[in-house]
Amino acid sequence: MIRTKEQLIIENDELRARMAEIEDALTAIRNGEVDAIMVSGSQGEQVYSVSSAETPYRTFIEEMSEGAVTLTKEGTILYCNPRFAAIVQSPYEKVIGSSLQRFISPDDNSKLDNFLSQLTHDKHDVIVVSLTNTLYLRLSIHLLPPYLQGDNYIIIATDISDLKKKENELTEIIRKLVIHIKALRALRIDNICDTLDTVGNKNKLEFANDKLNKEILKLNRLVEKLKQRQKKATI
Repeated sequence: MIRTKEQLIIENDELRARMAEIEDALTAIRNGEVDAIMVSGSQGEQVYSVSSAETPYRTFIEEMSEGAVTLTKEGTILYCNPRFAAIVQSPYEKVIGSSLQRFISPDDNSKLDNFLSQLTHDKHDVIVVSLTNTLYLRLSIHLLPPYLQGDNYIIIATDISDLKKKENELTEIIRKLVIHIKALRALRIDNICDTLDTVGNKNKLEFANDKLNKEILKLNRLVEKLKQRQKKATI
């Protein structure tokens, strides 16, 4: 088919416009003005990150004090930073490609599976799990957006073993205080029973009761204070 002069001119103008658009895009990439490129192909739209844009974030993830993990729906670890490998006390190269369940205590595996199954793209949540090495982790978990491998999870893991230890210590203190309060109440009742028939001991009984009531009130306040500290420690 022979094209007319007018058609050739129009085609030439279109090619020039496309060339100018490509040159503008290349200039933006060279100047560091582009973080990623979206390409349409047979497999749909795909996003390619510019390495220079990733570098600061990757450096931050690699060096931060919390563990970072990319996890598949099946529970396979695609990536972890050095801190996570240190937390689970396993060589970095052996963590990548292994199952996260390998590091979670058997008692918490089903809890974590159920937690992950209920997670959605518009929601992220936190769960506390224990590890096979007796440490405790606070896991903040997000589902990646659909355009960024949306079937995978991003996990930030914080070692809260010290907080958990303090929580357990507070729980034990509260348990002992509750027992002590019950004993004081029983003693108060016994005092009442022992002195009901003794008019001369009325003042002594009132004094003892007042002292016991103050002790019980003081201990109750201490229990509430410890419970508040325990609650803050687990947030």
